[in-house]
Amino acid sequence: MTPVETMRGERVALFGLGGSGLSTAQALVAGGAEVAAWDDSAAARERAAAAGIALVDLAHADWRSLKLFVLAPGVPLTHPAPHWTVNLADAAGVPVVGDIELFARERGARAPNAPFVAITGTNGKSTTTALIAHVLEEAGRDVAMGGNIGVPVLDLPPPATGRTHVVECSSYQIDLAPSLSPSVGLLINITPDHLDRHGDLARYAAVKERLVAHSDVALVGVDDEPCREIYARLSARAGAPRVIAVSGRDYPLADFWVSEHRVMARGEAAPAADLTPARALRGAHNGQNAAFAYAAARTLGVERERIARAFATFPGLAHRMEEVGRLGPVLFINDSKATNADAAEKALMSFRDIHWILGGRPKAGGVEPLRPLFPRVAKAYLIGEAADEFALTLAGAVPLVRSGTLAAAIEAAAEDAARSPAKEPVVLLSPACASFDQFANFEARGDAFRAFVAEWLARRAAAGERAKKEA
Repeated sequence: MTPVETMRGERVALFGLGGSGLSTAQALVAGGAEVAAWDDSAAARERAAAAGIALVDLAHADWRSLKLFVLAPGVPLTHPAPHWTVNLADAAGVPVVGDIELFARERGARAPNAPFVAITGTNGKSTTTALIAHVLEEAGRDVAMGGNIGVPVLDLPPPATGRTHVVECSSYQIDLAPSLSPSVGLLINITPDHLDRHGDLARYAAVKERLVAHSDVALVGVDDEPCREIYARLSARAGAPRVIAVSGRDYPLADFWVSEHRVMARGEAAPAADLTPARALRGAHNGQNAAFAYAAARTLGVERERIARAFATFPGLAHRMEEVGRLGPVLFINDSKATNADAAEKALMSFRDIHWILGGRPKAGGVEPLRPLFPRVAKAYLIGEAADEFALTLAGAVPLVRSGTLAAAIEAAAEDAARSPAKEPVVLLSPACASFDQFANFEARGDAFRAFVAEWLARRAAAGERAKKEA
């Protein structure tokens, strides 16, 4: 834990007692603050009370007595409308911040020169965060990884000169962190997302820009127009950070880029890192992630050979193009995190001869944007609420079956893939849908996929043993 010593003796309100909110409340208490916490959920309040957090209904609190208001990142700050607590804070002139801001203040007070890598972007930030942490750990560094990737930032050990924090930041967290100033900031890409919470693409991009605008070194992607505009703006600004351009392809502007699945660096004659041995970094999108990780590690002084070795041993992230089994040439890939078409596109581009399990609770646009990739699909297995809608889109382009449930889809897809003459048929769960019709979240869906695959492989192995004995 990082106790928030900078608020010792001050009265602080907090709204939102989920994972990061409860972590923040505990860190404030540990640092000596007087905390008044609240949540609209009775269950969340009960958990906080059991953890020793003082509960105060903020609708009736004395806001004039507060020094600071901490808002959980899942609660609206500006759009579609400010949360009622934000309106009360603004009326009383109380600053509104989040847990990343508290961490930034603690770093400034405890160890302002401690290495701090902050990563944002619409897509790829979790993989890039985990990959950077893995590279630094393999290089023998003391690394603390967290933020939006899963471990709340204030649950991590405190900033220290010899410790590198590698922190994933969502746009919601950046919006609540006015003094965020990492030593190395990464902006991977920007595509339309979370516009309901930011109003429009311009506001969303402006929030993302803040992370790199105040970094000592800014690594900015140049593969999309909003990021190219940010790169140009920072490069031209007097007093701006040192700006480094990163691309997932062979792009003339880039200082680090990817060519033929190799990371390249300007000024280095030989390829910086060959990604071929890195099974967890398949696909063009992971090439972009690797280029960012390589650039960040080099900025932090890690030798190129160490980075390349670490890429080869990177295990990847659960539910993100995760290899969960193999039978002969057949691969089983868990990409449950792909909850929309844009995310599923990355997996479809990474494989051929795909037995594609998709469906769930559909999102706007469905899978029509993926039509150019349909030739890669050997057969589709439709599940959940989206089955009828997706069947209409796929009809005539891809052989399909309405499987209904994930278990039925795995059974059918695995049997079909096992009979395939393809060199490497793939059973791919990449749903392009939310999970909430049949599962609590994408993690539960991915865990179920992993378990069903393990069961199918075990049955296959047992059948093979019986066949040998009978022979």
